Amino acid sequence: MADLLPAVEIEPSTPAQGSVIWLHGLGADGHDFEPIATEFKTPLGVPVRFVFPHAPSMPVTVNGGMVMPAWYDILELGERDGRRFNREQLQVSVQAVHALIDREIERGIPSHKIILAGFSQGGAVNYEAGLTYPKPLGGMVALSTYFPTFDTIVVNRDSQAALQILICHGTEDTVLPVNLARDSRRALESFGFTPVLRTYRMAHEVCREELVTIIDFMKFCLEK
Repeated sequence: MADLLPAVEIEPSTPAQGSVIWLHGLGADGHDFEPIATEFKTPLGVPVRFVFPHAPSMPVTVNGGMVMPAWYDILELGERDGRRFNREQLQVSVQAVHALIDREIERGIPSHKIILAGFSQGGAVNYEAGLTYPKPLGGMVALSTYFPTFDTIVVNRDSQAALQILICHGTEDTVLPVNLARDSRRALESFGFTPVLRTYRMAHEVCREELVTIIDFMKFCLEK
């Protein structure tokens, strides 16, 4: 197996029966959502390993070329945010996520007990990573994000036909406007999925009410 992304890993108190791979947003790192794992320990019903990978650092064009953790370079922001980006770098990140999924399977976690979660740019990577993975996954949580490759992706319908998808977005988000979440839902529906979209009165962030929704969704996915 190729070198894996460095990651924060939080193990349950008993052997893991499921895994959540959670990608952070632009400029953050794997520690960003680490505190949230404590919210999930009891409610999920089964022991779950949390994997919070760190994105590599690279220059980001829209931020003046500043070097920061990023899953891919964003070249230009416009009315449809993020539509000009480095597709090759995004695909490298997709393959890195696939490698993390493969490692969880090697550790004994069935693929259908693996959930992908991602915030902002991390969620954008997960759309491509989850929908193209060759084994059925348990679920996908897309937080305050968008679907940058909807026009080029080749969805693996044979494997992901039953994939459960939860989209959460803030109505006050000025970084990635909520219309991008609605665009993502429409794109997913065109591929035959039935995503659930939940909106919250918040900015580009995660709120307590949203966490309750995520916990219920992940519990549902892991009980299948």
